[in-house]
Amino acid sequence: MDVQVVENSPFARLARMVLKSKNVAMVLGKKVHLSGVSKEVFLKNDGWVAHELCHVEQFRQHGYLRFLWLYLVESMRVGYYNNKYEVEARLAGMKHTQHLAAVQKAASTVKPIELPLPAYKRET
Repeated sequence: MDVQVVENSPFARLARMVLKSKNVAMVLGKKVHLSGVSKEVFLKNDGWVAHELCHVEQFRQHGYLRFLWLYLVESMRVGYYNNKYEVEARLAGMKHTQHLAAVQKAASTVKPIELPLPAYKRET
C-alpha cells in the first residue's frame, strides 16, 4: 500500500477546528493528513495508524468520490461518532492495540531460561 503522510495539512487543520480537537489525522485517498501532530509522533501510535489505514482501505474499496459521498451522507445521518466508517476504523485501531498488548504481555511472561534447549544442546 503506497500511503503518504502530509504534515501541517490545511485539510486536517479545518477538520481539527470543526472537531475542536488538539490534533487530527484524516485520510483523503492514499494520503494521511495531519494537523497538531508530527509524522514522527503519529507513526509511533500503532492504533492510530491502524485506524487511518482502515480509512485508506475504505477509499480503495469504494473509490475516491464515492467514499467521500458515502462518508458525508453517513455522518449527516448518524453523526461523526456513529458513522459506520468511523466505527470500523476505531475497531481496527482497537484490535491492533489489543493484539499488540496481548503479544507484549505474552512476551513478558516468557523467560529465556524456560525455553527448551535444542536436542543437540541437551545434557545426556
